[in-house]
Amino acid sequence: MMNELSPPGMLFHYLRAFLGTRVTRLRENDDRGASAVELAVITAVLVALAVLILGLIVTFAKKQGDNITNTQVPDVGNGGGAGAGAGAGGAGAGS
Repeated sequence: MMNELSPPGMLFHYLRAFLGTRVTRLRENDDRGASAVELAVITAVLVALAVLILGLIVTFAKKQGDNITNTQVPDVGNGGGAGAGAGAGGAGAGS
């Protein structure tokens, strides 16, 4: 059996008494607010949600950018539009 007055025994009794007073204090005072661990968990969840939303936005933007890049632009050099100079009353008519 361990001698209770030896350094490991004293340390055990000290820690038990110290933690006992802390636990008693916490049980008596219920209105202490959020602990640091709770705040860290809440912050981690919010950061994870922000990263998820950022990922969705980046994916959406890349898809939209690919759609813009892959569209065919009509060739206007071959008279493909009804702009100025074309038609009956334009500068190019009857010349």
